[in-house]
Amino acid sequence: MSSSPLADLDEQQREAASSLRGPLCVLAGAGTGKTRVITHRIAHGVDTGAYSPSRVMAVTFTAKAAGEMRGRLRALGVQGVAARTFHATALAQLNFFWPQLARDTAPSIIDNKVRVLGQAADSLSLRLDGTTLRDVASRIEWRKVAMRTIDQDAAAHPDGLGPKLSADRLAELQRRYEKLKDERRQLDFEDVLLACAGMLESEPRVAAAVHEQYRHLTVDEFQDVSPVQYRLLELWLGDRRDVCVVGDASQTIYSFAGADPRYLLEFVDRYEDARLVRLERNYRSDPSVLAVANALMRGRPGALALRSDRTAGPTPTLTGYPDDAAEADGVASAIAGQIAAGVEPHDIAVLYRANAQSASLLAALASRGIPATVLGGKRFFDLPEVRQAVLALRGASVAPLETTFLAAVRDVLRSLGLTEDPPPAGGALRDAWEARAAVLRLAEQAEEGTTLRAFTDELMARGRDQHEPTMRTVTLATLHAAKGLEWNHVHLVGLSEGLLPISYATGFEEIDEERRLAYVGITRAAHSLSLSWSERSGTRQRQPSRFLQEIGTGTLRAGDARATSAGRARR
Repeated sequence: MSSSPLADLDEQQREAASSLRGPLCVLAGAGTGKTRVITHRIAHGVDTGAYSPSRVMAVTFTAKAAGEMRGRLRALGVQGVAARTFHATALAQLNFFWPQLARDTAPSIIDNKVRVLGQAADSLSLRLDGTTLRDVASRIEWRKVAMRTIDQDAAAHPDGLGPKLSADRLAELQRRYEKLKDERRQLDFEDVLLACAGMLESEPRVAAAVHEQYRHLTVDEFQDVSPVQYRLLELWLGDRRDVCVVGDASQTIYSFAGADPRYLLEFVDRYEDARLVRLERNYRSDPSVLAVANALMRGRPGALALRSDRTAGPTPTLTGYPDDAAEADGVASAIAGQIAAGVEPHDIAVLYRANAQSASLLAALASRGIPATVLGGKRFFDLPEVRQAVLALRGASVAPLETTFLAAVRDVLRSLGLTEDPPPAGGALRDAWEARAAVLRLAEQAEEGTTLRAFTDELMARGRDQHEPTMRTVTLATLHAAKGLEWNHVHLVGLSEGLLPISYATGFEEIDEERRLAYVGITRAAHSLSLSWSERSGTRQRQPSRFLQEIGTGTLRAGDARATSAGRARR
């Protein structure tokens, strides 16, 4: 490496990255560079000889995050680190050790839990609709990540699924589901973690081999760890203490999947000699945005006080609308104004609590000719247009080039339908055009001297790591899908009681989770933040979200919806 991995880190980041021996707890606020700290810490350990890359295990929660970690490590000159999700790590260990223990291949993984549950229900003469089967699947997932038996789950939920399914019949269905899997030598997604944990607990030689292989453990997004994941981490560690955990309790938004922020908040109590580092210097957002985020989370367990050295940007706005349609129209009007002022569409996001809110927003944007992409659909490299483009470019790379690299890419994409001018926004043709245009932009960003073969190799590597290019469209996303991302300009809509917090969140802990969701949405914004709510949805009256009162008026200014109302009247 050309320079020390500790170069260009701030004081707190350097403190964390230079602490090579655990236990280490890094409380990393939104936008404070946690992935940078994780990767530079590993690179520093390798650079100084404290770590051997093959002895490092770094686990996180999504394949995309793991791919980003591997990419950053490669850029730092570090190869061979096992940077994977919890599930991918556990599955790799099962596949490696199972044949040695059972003299047989490891069980296969079922790809559709609901289908197998339907077959189990049929064998019990239970007639259950798809919604009920999905509810049962969710109950099974929760039970397993919480490490509960079927009987324990039945005792905790004596009403079963209410009138849909009694507790006794629910337990019977779960047992039949497990029996079916066993007969077919199959595991479900949650079984992978449980089976790996069971293998490490019952087979000392397997545990010894894992402890010998991996000496240094790092866990990203530690606030999202569930009981079964924490147990697996304990087994990976054994009696050693070289573990670094990184997380932010204010971004715990997956409690429904078993996430428990107490593992993060109580880490220094479990390890009395643990070192604690706080990352609170935010590199993403203007101070005006951080003021809103800090106000919302002030006094909450584990809350960090984010600060920024950037110049204060525009004061975030709060706009009330008479109804949902007016809110969608008002947001689209504001986005049209931003684009007219020179803002690129891909620098803008509209965030909301529930998927159902996207339809009216998409329609309002399309009516103004503004291209938009809903996050959470097909991954970029799985789009048929992109797969076709990669295959065509791969084929073209076999023959000698008769023109420049970039001209060759343009020729191939043009033959697949990439026109000079984009089709109108709001349809499949425009979506396909945007995908091909994104491939062209990647080619335009390639280093000088890149060949078609090297370019297609890079595209396939990016696909494996889920390192997706930026689409030049406005992004629409739920708050859950937006976590880990950022945009210059964010419109957070639906800040009404019943939407955020959502109507079924009634308990103290559920409301806290909704507050953290709002915090995640706010901290996605780098420069401008617009909050909005509507007074009515259909015939239902709504009140502004309690979170707006918690934020207070000192950090917000009133938005203006009058121009929007006039615009709607004209149409």
